[in-house]
Amino acid sequence: MIVVTGRVVVKDGALNGLLPAMKTMVAASRDESGCLEYAYGPDLGDPNAFLVLEKWESWAALDAHFETPHLKAWRAALTGAGLVSRNLVAAEAETMKAV
Repeated sequence: MIVVTGRVVVKDGALNGLLPAMKTMVAASRDESGCLEYAYGPDLGDPNAFLVLEKWESWAALDAHFETPHLKAWRAALTGAGLVSRNLVAAEAETMKAV
C-alpha cells in the first residue's frame, strides 16, 4: 500500500472558496481504481491549511491518479486560490499496525 500524507496552505481567506473543488476532488479520487482512502481535513492550528491523507493499492494506481482530469482541475483551482505551499510525501507501507 502507498500512503500519501501532507499539508497544503492557501492564502488568507481562500479555503472556504475551495470547498466545492475539494469535495469534487475527493469524490472523484475515491472512485478511482486502486484508491483505498482519500481525505482532506482541516488543520485546526491554521485556518488557511488542510491536511491530506491518501491510501493507494500500488504506485501504478497513484501514477494513474496523477494523470486524471480531476487532479489537473484541482491543481488549477489551488493555484487560482493562491497556493502558498504544498508539502506531500508518499511512502510504501509494507506493514501497518493499528495503534
